[in-house]
Amino acid sequence: MPLPIFHQALGLACVLAGTIAAQNAGSPVGVFEIHGDLGAAPKKGSMEYIAASNEYRVTGGGGNIWGTEDAGYFAWRQLSGDITITADVHFVGTGAVEHRKAVLMVRQNLTPGSAYADVALHGVGLTSLQYRSAEGAATQEIQSRINAPLRIRIERRGNSFTIFVGNPGNELTSSGPVQVNLGDPVYVGIGVCSHDANVLETAVFANLTIEGTPPQQRYSSKIVIYDLAAKTNTTVYQQDGVIEAPNWSRDGKYLLVNTGGDLYRLPVTGAQPKLEKIDLHGDYRCNNDKAYSRNGKMLGFSATLAPSRASQVFVANADGSGARLVTPASPSYFHGWSPDGKWMAFVGQRDGHFELFRVSPNGGEEKRLTSKGGYDDGPEYTPDGKWIYFNSNRSGSWDVWRIPADGGGPGDARAQQVTSDEWEDWFPHISPNGKWMLVFAFPKGTATHNDRMDGVILRLMRAPGARLKLTPLTTLVTFFGGQGTINVNSWSPDSRKFAYVVYQPLR
Repeated sequence: MPLPIFHQALGLACVLAGTIAAQNAGSPVGVFEIHGDLGAAPKKGSMEYIAASNEYRVTGGGGNIWGTEDAGYFAWRQLSGDITITADVHFVGTGAVEHRKAVLMVRQNLTPGSAYADVALHGVGLTSLQYRSAEGAATQEIQSRINAPLRIRIERRGNSFTIFVGNPGNELTSSGPVQVNLGDPVYVGIGVCSHDANVLETAVFANLTIEGTPPQQRYSSKIVIYDLAAKTNTTVYQQDGVIEAPNWSRDGKYLLVNTGGDLYRLPVTGAQPKLEKIDLHGDYRCNNDKAYSRNGKMLGFSATLAPSRASQVFVANADGSGARLVTPASPSYFHGWSPDGKWMAFVGQRDGHFELFRVSPNGGEEKRLTSKGGYDDGPEYTPDGKWIYFNSNRSGSWDVWRIPADGGGPGDARAQQVTSDEWEDWFPHISPNGKWMLVFAFPKGTATHNDRMDGVILRLMRAPGARLKLTPLTTLVTFFGGQGTINVNSWSPDSRKFAYVVYQPLR
């Protein structure tokens, strides 16, 4: 059952000069707070809500929802958190232009060049996941293989967007996900673009639902160390709020964690360890992907830094000084160092797909390592530098794969599948001595790692070796976890322990 829509104050309508409110704002209709023309729309649109049939009849003009600016008619409300919008959509009449569009959209703001993601149904039947990753950037798309669907849906999970299309009564087909970094609250709604600013087109949105999770959901976090020999869990630190992705310093004296967009050291000895902030000497908002180089002298991390709104890879001295950009292209997410320190492995969204790359810590040209398409994540070098392990959904579910350190080759012919079972496997971590592989797994059918939930597990197996000799995976612990639990390698330098985060929802 859809969760209730979370109401926001309506006072924004009077301050939106230059956007919808200044052009043709309408009063609240149905579930929407405001509706009106967006961008350059010389022919004014309109919207009608038919309560008896729960239908929204939207008429819009505008040249396009595409490129670096959008124009059309948009009805919206402000929401935060994870969001799902679903509707049965059809156009009225044959239309003047075959690429007129009806969209379910999530926008950062109401300026024409806003970052956004939408599911767009074209008059010709083409349906696609459209997205603009930053203000004023060019729109990109992933086209669905389903033509002329009746039911369309877009889901936001964190900053990950996926569309689903098909017909009522049948399973919907997904496309994506793509990463678009939007800060809460966002503008959520429906829209129509005629694709010809001199005409108006109409679409009907029926059976509309907007589902969401309360943005005020909070968690407590416990950093736990698992002892491999003793098979024991020891909580070394806990607090209200989200702490993410511990990984060990090379001397074994402290853990590196992130919380609130900053990086911290946490000593692993002492009766009451305290977080010690690392000063990066800049307005970096760090995510959970970071690690020290093998010699402990350099710190690789992912973060957003104004004016960019997307994740990029940076490198700094171990103490946080001297930070510099390594990957101008975005979004990019760092995951691991080569043992010799010459390469940084990262995930990059390029051409609508998340694939693996490497780059020198000195910057320069990035080298693509995988090209299969879909979604690859979590690249990590083996201690001998011969392999890169990662997780991918290329087999239809999330499994662990590996490629030679110099790449998967044409068509990823050199890629080897390592796990294949009922679990959704993420973030393989090889112990420093090369003997063990730790795998973080979600229950079957979990689409991404962005959620936090009960029933996730940590599993252990012997590292496969050069000939891919596979041994059974053993479940070590079952708990409430997810995004931030163990995104990066968290083995202790002596390979005897590893660290992870357990979460607990706060009511």
